[in-house]
Amino acid sequence: MATLPRTLVVVSSDPRTSARPAEGIRIAAGVGAWKKTIVTLLLRGPAGYSLGEYTDELVHEDCYTRYLPIVAEAGQPIYLADDFTDLDALEGSPFKYQRVSEAEIAKLYAENDYFIQM
Repeated sequence: MATLPRTLVVVSSDPRTSARPAEGIRIAAGVGAWKKTIVTLLLRGPAGYSLGEYTDELVHEDCYTRYLPIVAEAGQPIYLADDFTDLDALEGSPFKYQRVSEAEIAKLYAENDYFIQM
């Protein structure tokens, strides 16, 4: 049995001012649901606010409540780049995430076959 290709979805926009993070998370959930690729989500910089407990101040807040749980339950960690420093904003987050350094991010890129940048 052949192994599935891997897709890294990288979101770096600020979800408080842009719809791109919501769209990236929706894409990650949708592509992962096909079971034709293993999808991993990496949040960089202000995109880390996507993991907050309250999404009512984010653009397209319904995408976070609808699609982020699907991504979280898919079996791959949600990665949060260590360039996101406002960890107080994530206190009470309903999502488990793993902080990663730039070296670990480079390894993620090397391990994946496809990339979606948002």
